[in-house]
Amino acid sequence: MTEQQQPSAQQRAIVEAGFAKANFIGDVGIHMTDCGVGWVEAAVDILPRHAQQNGFVHAGVQTTLADHTAGAAAGMLAPEGYTVLTLEFKVNLLRPALCERLLCRAEVLKAGRQVSVVESEVFAMIDGEKRLFSKATVTMAVVQMSD
Repeated sequence: MTEQQQPSAQQRAIVEAGFAKANFIGDVGIHMTDCGVGWVEAAVDILPRHAQQNGFVHAGVQTTLADHTAGAAAGMLAPEGYTVLTLEFKVNLLRPALCERLLCRAEVLKAGRQVSVVESEVFAMIDGEKRLFSKATVTMAVVQMSD
């Protein structure tokens, strides 16, 4: 989906709650920056704790950013009373990430009744140019929320 419609108040609230209530996401420092119908953008400011042993941004940070942002995008399109959970994801790490901030845009490719498929791209601005660091395809299960 690439439509640029504004989300309803309820859709936006679902996305915001998904970031606010996910303690691990807060611990990592990931936050939503924007959203529209079927897409979400998020970012994380890179700190020393995000580095792996060679000083690059850890693959787990990129993967977490891509996965959670995908879940937020799919979750906003889930029927009322339903949520999404990751079934599977594949991430291609395209280049080592050395940057001050990672940006992610996730777009729903297919919003299904039982399964949704989302594509996430993780970028950074390097020397004034937007560089793609990783790309993920995330399959989400659409599940009924328990009381």
